[in-house]
Amino acid sequence: MSNIGVWENAEPGVKRCILNAADSLMMMEVRFAKGAAGYEHSHPHQQMSYCLRGSFTFRIDGREYPLKAGETIHIPRNAVHGVTALEEDSALLDVFTPIREDLVKR
Repeated sequence: MSNIGVWENAEPGVKRCILNAADSLMMMEVRFAKGAAGYEHSHPHQQMSYCLRGSFTFRIDGREYPLKAGETIHIPRNAVHGVTALEEDSALLDVFTPIREDLVKR
């Protein structure tokens, strides 16, 4: 079963929707309430996150990075990372390569 186009709850205050997945590329929108956090984790996929609106603090391998609307951050393969929204109604556009099969086929 595919989750493409379906909004789902991720963590408390965090919702996500896979917008598209083709060949070895996947795009997903993630919406956050103020203070909501994407838990720290790692995966073998490269990731880029573009801030659609609001602002965030990213944690990547123990370091913190600010991100605001219009900015992009790269998360290397296997890096331990997480994110916290600093404003209400913040949103990210995440791109992964290869496709996150663990999220597409749930």
